Amino acid sequence: MRVKIDASLAYNFAQPADVLLSLEAIRSDDQTIVSDRLAALPESGLKLAEGPERLGRRRWLEAEGDVTISYTALVDVSRRPLSIAGLLVPARRDLPYDVISYLLPSRYCEAEKLSSFAEEAFSGAVGGDLVLNMADWIFENFEYAPGSSNETTTATDTFLMRRGVCRDFAHTLISFCRAMGVPARMVSAYAPAIDPPDFHAVVEVWLDHAWHLIDPTRLSREEELVRIAIGRDATDISFMTIFGAAELRDQRVAVEVVAGNG
Repeated sequence: MRVKIDASLAYNFAQPADVLLSLEAIRSDDQTIVSDRLAALPESGLKLAEGPERLGRRRWLEAEGDVTISYTALVDVSRRPLSIAGLLVPARRDLPYDVISYLLPSRYCEAEKLSSFAEEAFSGAVGGDLVLNMADWIFENFEYAPGSSNETTTATDTFLMRRGVCRDFAHTLISFCRAMGVPARMVSAYAPAIDPPDFHAVVEVWLDHAWHLIDPTRLSREEELVRIAIGRDATDISFMTIFGAAELRDQRVAVEVVAGNG
């Protein structure tokens, strides 16, 4: 299916600031970029940040005063609906080098603090069935509550509050997965079904030697998601990291499925 993306961010920077943007769709086997354009007004050179682009195309922006950043894209997504039941986790010694870090705790995903609960609540299932059980538990026990968390909220905080937004649901599922030996990472995405429209956060799990998307909020369909960035937790996938101070003036994200590749 073809997904159309139109995002616009307007900020005021009282002092010069360096900004790291992560707004562009990733090129991968299951999503092909038909066209896309990232721009900033006033015009400013957008410098590509060096690094593995399969984890996200990040760009540096030098910002001062009123700045508007826009991203438009058409992306063809060729991904099957979620189907991980029966899939297994490879032995740890067989994991690729770049997958091993997604077994470890991180800033927002404190797997070690939730391991006792996970082991007691989810023992018996393995692999994809285990992941589905954990995602079901989160969906059934958490309230999706905008404004209930902030940039300091960790998976442990969310677990205790039993409420949060997409990043909180994702952090908790990632923490459960890592506690139970399933490599898991966080993904920022454009999602057609989100209402009100916004950037979305979901999870990828490593099963049968491949990454598989899953949305614990159930607000989106995995086969429609357009990945933006991938990392250990929200630290790595922020759509905008500002080294300085800024005031948000306006933010708009429009994502829709359109006629295209079928």
